[in-house]
Amino acid sequence: MTKPTVRFIVLALIAAPLAAVALPRADPVPGGIAVIPLASSDRGKPEVTYKDRKVMVVPDNGRWTAVVGIGLSAKPGRHAITIRHKGDTATVGFGVRDKEYESQYITLKNKRQVNPYKDDLKRIRSEQIRSREAFATWTNQDMTANRFLLPVNGIVTGTFGKRRFFNKQPRQPHSGLDLAAPTGTPVQSPAGGRVVEVGDYFFNGKVVFIDHGQGLITMFCHMDSIDVAVDDIVEAGQIVGGVGATGRVTGPHLHWTVSLNNARVDPALFLSGDTLASLDGI
Repeated sequence: MTKPTVRFIVLALIAAPLAAVALPRADPVPGGIAVIPLASSDRGKPEVTYKDRKVMVVPDNGRWTAVVGIGLSAKPGRHAITIRHKGDTATVGFGVRDKEYESQYITLKNKRQVNPYKDDLKRIRSEQIRSREAFATWTNQDMTANRFLLPVNGIVTGTFGKRRFFNKQPRQPHSGLDLAAPTGTPVQSPAGGRVVEVGDYFFNGKVVFIDHGQGLITMFCHMDSIDVAVDDIVEAGQIVGGVGATGRVTGPHLHWTVSLNNARVDPALFLSGDTLASLDGI
């Protein structure tokens, strides 16, 4: 088999400008987002991959733009995306800066939530498989709005990326944003989408996963109630449940995760400046 020719694609401007969307803020660090302009094309949207995973491609100012989620485990330095369009292949590099996240020490009275019993592990492994399948969802549809509504009005008690220690034992970095609010406070979908998973997990409590298209998935954890079911179509602002204290928690709050091309990224990058300014604790 012959190897495909690798070259940068030179594409003509299309006759009619592409409709722009509100892009998330670019912050090319581990746990951040790279926004990479691509050449315009009258031959349709290119396919872009990063680390062999499909990447969101949206129109912006008359050209296609790749919106790339960068995992927390990414090493600083030079990275690259691969662009394919009707047999042509190109690579485009981008830099990832280093970022040092703070540490967070949490004390839990329920030691089983730190060191699960042997009987708990089978359940946890099953839930991990379900989570991975939900985060890997890809819907080949045009994106709508990339500026999210805040899912719940609350106080920020846990920011994204913190290195966490439960009862002094190291665990995975914090993969979302924690918003403390009274039990039952309504939780709204930050954008339109389809519910792809709901459940009651050992660590995450009652959870909802929503697919917003092109590898953009949101997850809500520790809910007290869930008002949607798998395959429900939700609109931006629609109530999907209520804040709770289920799973591994120290009090009622919503843990909000955003995943882009199956990489957990900082939800704050999808919020408007006004929304960020209104948050207490960020």
